[in-house]
Formats: sequence, structure tokens, C-alpha cells
Amino acid sequence: MHPPDRPRRLLAIGPLPPGLHASLRERHELVALWEQPNPGAYLRDQRGRFDGGVTMSRHGCADAMFACFPGGVLACFGVGYESVDLDAARRHRVQVSTTPDVLNDCVADLAFALVLAVARRIPGADRHVQAGRWPSAAYPLATRVSGKRLGIVGLGRIGQAIARRASGFDMALRYHGRAPKHGCGLEFEPDLAALARWADFLVLSCPGGAATRHLVSAGVLDALGPDGYLVNIARGSVVDEAALVQAIEQGRIAGAGLDVYADEPNVPAGLLGRDNVVTLPHIAASTRETRHAMERLVLDNLDAYFQTGAVLTPPA
Repeated sequence: MHPPDRPRRLLAIGPLPPGLHASLRERHELVALWEQPNPGAYLRDQRGRFDGGVTMSRHGCADAMFACFPGGVLACFGVGYESVDLDAARRHRVQVSTTPDVLNDCVADLAFALVLAVARRIPGADRHVQAGRWPSAAYPLATRVSGKRLGIVGLGRIGQAIARRASGFDMALRYHGRAPKHGCGLEFEPDLAALARWADFLVLSCPGGAATRHLVSAGVLDALGPDGYLVNIARGSVVDEAALVQAIEQGRIAGAGLDVYADEPNVPAGLLGRDNVVTLPHIAASTRETRHAMERLVLDNLDAYFQTGAVLTPPA
């Protein structure tokens, strides 16, 4: 990885992982937008004065930010870009990059960990032992995973990695998405509710954004039914969270394993304190190995743009 020929002036849209922040500071002039006393006024004053920007999926990037680096580059730490205004990027002739592939395995690992955790009620079993209840009471029976039916919503890179893991547990597999994936060897189900009715486990690995907002509705949850489990490692917006809370409270689904929420870091109270709901703090890609690879890809994209005029990994 070769540094660019000169330091560039980059706008950091929001707080970045410490390692990435330090590496960018070493290589470029990095200005933190969130540290400005009046960010709106700062953006108006700095139009056209940056070479590029850096953001994370959760921070996104809007028109006023793109106006600060027209004809430049935005490097996004993450694979989700639903909060990045791609129309504004095109208007301002800004190339956008994301960090795909390097996090597939860790996200798929966690998705399957949630399948196992919620079906076997592992967190509740741990609390049972930690609280000293085992000598006086056996822990309730749970649900087997091997040989069950797993439906995947979104058979992209991560969805396919989840499918490979599920095959090791002899699970039957079907998937739903915008269109069939030719050559994937799995059965496509065009009706999401039909997939939910078929599945014992419905795993969400689709993109976020307006097109998938509340894709998993009360009707889909009812189709999943009292013996079905929902696992979400996609985006919180994909699920109608109020409907999910109601389905859990009323026993209309068996349980849920969640790593993402509609209003992070806020988790609805109705999802907490239940042995049939596993709640994680959005950690699917949070391993040392994946974090390092994502940070390196952000730097590589910036280097490639400044050296060749093209990013390595634009949005799919």
C-alpha cells in the first residue's frame, strides 16, 4: 500500500474507529465535522475546499457534505450505503467506495451464532448457571437447529456465506430477494410470507434503505408463526420493530436473535429480559481481523483514487 503523492484534505463526517482515525491523521489532513461549533455554517463556508470525505454507514453523507469535495471521493467504512445520498454524489461528481467482502465471514458467523443462541436459549442458560439456580432447577428444553428449515432474505455475499454455514447443519435452504440468483443451487421463493411460513428460522441479510423498510411486517411475522425464529443481522429498518415487539409479547413467534435495531443504540424495552430474545450491540463485523481489513480497504480506496482517479470498491 503506497501513500498518495501529497497529503489530502479530508472531511470526517462523524466519529471513526480509533485505528482508522489515527491512520488517516498520519497520511492526510483530517478535519472532524462533528467538532466544529456550527457544522452547518462550516459546511457552507468550506464548499469546494476538501479533496474528499470519510464516513461510516451510520453517519452517511448528505448534499451539503458532498459540496465540500466536488469531483472528489467519499470513502465509507462499512458495506451499507443507504444513508449516503448517491444522487448528490453523482451531482457533485464524487466517487463513493465501501468495504465489501472483508466482513462477510464474521457477519455470517454471527448470524449463525444468533440462530444457535436463540434456538438453544444459550444466554438464558448461562444466566441460569451464573445465578446459582442449576442445583435447584433444571433449565427448560430448547429447540434443535440441525435438520431444520432456514430461509434467507437477501442472498448477497453475506447471505451466501450464511447458507454455507447452514449446510453444515444439514438444514434445508430457501431464499427471497429482488430476483433469483442463477447458479446458486438454492430454491428461490418470490413470496416473503410464503418463505416465512416454510421456514423454522428466517434470517435477514438484505440491504437497508427505503426499498426494504419494514419488509418484515406483522403479516410476515404471523406467517413465521409461534414455532419460528427471526434473526436480523441486516438493518433495523428492515423489520417493523413495533410489530416484532408485539409478536414477541404475544407469543406469535418463538423468538428473535437481533444485532441491529431501528434506533441504535436504543433497544425497545419489550425485547429485553427475555430468554427467547438475544440482543447484541451491532457487533457482527466487530472482530479485530475484520476491523483491520475494513480500515485497510478504506485507506486503499483513498490511495487508489488519488493515484489513479478510481476507487477500488464502489457500491454494488
